[in-house]
Amino acid sequence: MKITYQTGLIPDTKDIVEVYRSSGIKRPVEDLARIANMYTNSNLIVTAWAGNKLVGISRSITDFYYCCYLSDLAVRKEYQKTGIGSELIALTRERIGDQVALILVSAPEAIDYYPKVGFDKINNGYMIKRSK
Repeated sequence: MKITYQTGLIPDTKDIVEVYRSSGIKRPVEDLARIANMYTNSNLIVTAWAGNKLVGISRSITDFYYCCYLSDLAVRKEYQKTGIGSELIALTRERIGDQVALILVSAPEAIDYYPKVGFDKINNGYMIKRSK
């Protein structure tokens, strides 16, 4: 099936949760209000669709001038390794332009994926982890 992409559309929260569950990404999927607010407060969302079925999503927060934090990249398990993740990243990069750094924190399971799609590993970052 042909995959189509959209920028700027916030899918139904239940569809997002289905993608998260299938993909293996760890997010608070039992808290639908929190997921909905995560998307409401993000300003760059790219989605991948197989017909009317959401199969992939990227969610970023950016100023569009200096940096962009790619917070979520998730593709349904049965659609992984088909280029959807790479295309979601490419469309995000296209939207932010060449002057904006694309930054992310990788899940341990995805550490090996990101260098394959053009990310450089950095060792000069810090974080205060969430308590919930």
